Amino acid sequence: MSDLVLLLATGLGLGALYFIAASGLSLIYGLMGVLNFAHGAFMTAGAYAAWLTMGALPADWPVVGRLIVGIVAAVCVGALVGLVVEVVLIRPLYRHHIQQVLVTVGLSLAGVAAAQGIWGADPRAIDKPAWMSGTTDVLGARLPNDRFVYVLVAGLLFGGLLALLHLTRLGLVIRAGVENRTMVEALGINVHRTFTVVFALGGAAAGLAGVLYSQYAGAVSPAQGGSLLIFAFIVVVIGGMGSLTGTAVAAVAVGLVQQLANYYAASGVGDLSVVLLLAVVLLLRPTSLKGATA
Repeated sequence: MSDLVLLLATGLGLGALYFIAASGLSLIYGLMGVLNFAHGAFMTAGAYAAWLTMGALPADWPVVGRLIVGIVAAVCVGALVGLVVEVVLIRPLYRHHIQQVLVTVGLSLAGVAAAQGIWGADPRAIDKPAWMSGTTDVLGARLPNDRFVYVLVAGLLFGGLLALLHLTRLGLVIRAGVENRTMVEALGINVHRTFTVVFALGGAAAGLAGVLYSQYAGAVSPAQGGSLLIFAFIVVVIGGMGSLTGTAVAAVAVGLVQQLANYYAASGVGDLSVVLLLAVVLLLRPTSLKGATA
């Protein structure tokens, strides 16, 4: 029983990380139709921003305090990178989807190369609060405390994004711009500015995912964002391209399947199981590749 509780808790925590990584990807594609392959570079930028910020703060600060400041820095850097990328590279290519893919893939590769050139290819250890490194006894299982943090952050992010899209004027403008951009512009609303905000929000979510994943891994590395991006894409496709709620459900399913398969089958089978799950979903519901709304 304790083993099952541990697997479910760790799978849920991993799924929460996947959701945080995939939420920005889903938001950008669902509302703007942009398949952002540079999302992994955004996550890497956030991870390194947090690592540099934590290292620059006084060593006598509590690790929790430095981590909070690092998270703020990661979110800000992710949002800034997303804003610049949208304005400079994506905005001229909104009607040219193939060029969008080529540009974002090239930016992803350039981001990895830049990180390797500046900080090297080896992982760099990042400080982790003592409480997050510890465990809590639940139903006889020793659950890692950091999983509680990931689940909490994912829940807050999910609720915040849904509230933004459905309860605010900005969300109304965003959804209206997706449905009928010409009409919204005729009303005097700057759709370009609104879409820039969406891209910045996606970048902020990516920066948050980058720093939390570095806490999960215990280090930052140039290829970290790319490896997380693979699972983020799988989650988005399984949940329905652009569906925020579907992305949340798919993230939990992927995290649980991966953990259960690794334990009950063999180490490494979890990744294969996730790919098989993706294949089954595409066979049974090929509309997953089409856009949806939150």
